[in-house]
Amino acid sequence: MLPVVNWEPELAELRAREELARRMGGPERVKRQHDSGRLTVRERIEALADPGTFAETGVLAGRATYAEDGVLQDFVPANVVVGQARLDGRRAVVQADDFTVRGGAADAAIWQKMVWAERAAHDLRLPLVRLVDGTGGGGSVKTLETMGFSYVPPLPGFELSVANLARVPVVAAALGPCAGLGAARVVMSHFSVIVRDLAQLFVAGPPVVAWAMNESPDKEALGGARAQTRAGAVDNEAATEEEALAQLKRFLSYLPASAWETPPVHQSDDPPDRLEQELLEIVPRDPRRPYRMRRLLELVFDRGSVFELGARFGRSTITALARLGGRPVGVLASDPNHYGGGMSAEGSDKLARFVDTCDQFHLPVVNLVDQPGFVVGSEAERAGTIRHGARALFAVHQASVPWVSVLVRKCYGIAGAGHGDGSRLNLRYAWPSGNWGSLPIAGGLEAAFRRELEEAENPETLRAEIERRLTAVLSPFRTAERFSIEHIIDPRETRPLLCDWAERAHELVGHELHAGPRARGPRP
Repeated sequence: MLPVVNWEPELAELRAREELARRMGGPERVKRQHDSGRLTVRERIEALADPGTFAETGVLAGRATYAEDGVLQDFVPANVVVGQARLDGRRAVVQADDFTVRGGAADAAIWQKMVWAERAAHDLRLPLVRLVDGTGGGGSVKTLETMGFSYVPPLPGFELSVANLARVPVVAAALGPCAGLGAARVVMSHFSVIVRDLAQLFVAGPPVVAWAMNESPDKEALGGARAQTRAGAVDNEAATEEEALAQLKRFLSYLPASAWETPPVHQSDDPPDRLEQELLEIVPRDPRRPYRMRRLLELVFDRGSVFELGARFGRSTITALARLGGRPVGVLASDPNHYGGGMSAEGSDKLARFVDTCDQFHLPVVNLVDQPGFVVGSEAERAGTIRHGARALFAVHQASVPWVSVLVRKCYGIAGAGHGDGSRLNLRYAWPSGNWGSLPIAGGLEAAFRRELEEAENPETLRAEIERRLTAVLSPFRTAERFSIEHIIDPRETRPLLCDWAERAHELVGHELHAGPRARGPRP
């Protein structure tokens, strides 16, 4: 009779090793993480994922020490935790740094785990969530002594990171000091968020900057949340880690799991035929007076659905995700409180990146236009505004998703002309406040009538008379007479029209899904 085989000793060792892995860097380093005000990697995953849904991969990967008889003495896990989870019921791949093990540096990691997460997102066509807390690069100079050699810097799995931007939504949170490759992993995403006061992001930290540049900034001044959101390196700021994780999930809620799927439609209790009296009064008659464009968005889109991205960067351009009748859309708008809504170099880059993301993941775009043109002046020229602006125009014309423009007020010059792609159905509606042309009267009048004004006995009187004549010609109804604007609508009708458009736009998107990703995906 054969003896009964019992694998209980191996299972006991498995459970013991798993328990050692869940200790992370040990009680002292876990306490240090908590004392800094930060969650541990496993607490973050617990806060991110639906309860009980995180399935870890590679929990046994790490560095072990053994006694002479081969018995395990100690085990330190690799400092990246990876696996699959559900976020609000939808599948995703998670890649999270463990700062309690060598500060998240790559010299304590097993890089194949990080690559596994990228590969899993790529092959399973699932969103990728990166929770970054550490350098994630080559470690400190101190490791040279322990390694005994140096190396030409590699980027393991970088081809997957590049490919994933074209295939699946990639989101990242900076949850601690992120330098080098760690910082790059944050920004190589469709959406990123950084926690105020707890997280920083930089190419190199203060000691390296002090040596290389003879500067002495602290971590916050160098790469804190305010600095990096204003620079556009990171999209949004969060007050807490929990808020940062909630923002990641909210962004993903508007996007499909991959470029082969349609954006998810939510049930909406906001009536599509809702009419708002306030829309009739929101735009002032004085074209030089600003108004609250964000309030306009709140009135038009499903209540509570507007999620703005990158508010501190390129501030004259608003980019947001929102819903119309439960259907997700990308939103472009101008903020007349900054440069009068004019297109700046920063705003152009912001617009191009956003449009590329919407196009990659089949989000129809609504453009609420109050565009006086490209920002002008010596500072704008030094910023290379026209080159950045041309890139934005290319993005608009290369986008293939359904597009609708609402001309709220100004639409001038090349930037105004780029409100949509005129080579296809340029679906657009204008409000009675619409005001457009090649140049605003204020700037063009002096140039066009300079000689007459110089020779006039009373230049101010003549200027007022010329402006009155030109203003009459600028009536949007005269433009409609020539079919140069197709619709002039009551502003209160904007939401019903857009909700109806969104229904058809999503049907069209569904018909074209066989195309999958665009030939070249978005760039960070």
